Amino acid sequence: MSADYIALLSAGGFLIVGMLTGIWKYAHIMRSEAAEAPVYVDICHRTALMYAFACLVLQQLALHSRWSEWVDMIAVVVPIAFFASAVAGYALHGWLRDTDNQLRRPHVMGRRTISPWVIRVYMIALIAGEIGGVVVLVAGVV
Repeated sequence: MSADYIALLSAGGFLIVGMLTGIWKYAHIMRSEAAEAPVYVDICHRTALMYAFACLVLQQLALHSRWSEWVDMIAVVVPIAFFASAVAGYALHGWLRDTDNQLRRPHVMGRRTISPWVIRVYMIALIAGEIGGVVVLVAGVV
């Protein structure tokens, strides 16, 4: 399986998740007196749709990259893994309705508190992984 194919399949997967979370969002809106969904249900829906299109950009970059398939694969899979972990986290916060800002201290996940250093390490890894993967692919195109 090639890097561009994984990116294309991921785009389809995120699009499906975006559409399904749109149903989830709509169901909340219809039941709410204020016609609103929980913050992280809305964020999960919009982010999944956004990441679907980001995966298409990754696909095109991988298709035109001059790097080896191994380098392209890592540069595609790492950002997509972080995209998926972000959407999963947003879905969990939406399901639990435990926060309207996951970065506000104390960091909560359900009834548990997450150490600030765990959040910081994750965010640094996410930034490095997402930006790093794209930079590698763009460099392969140039």
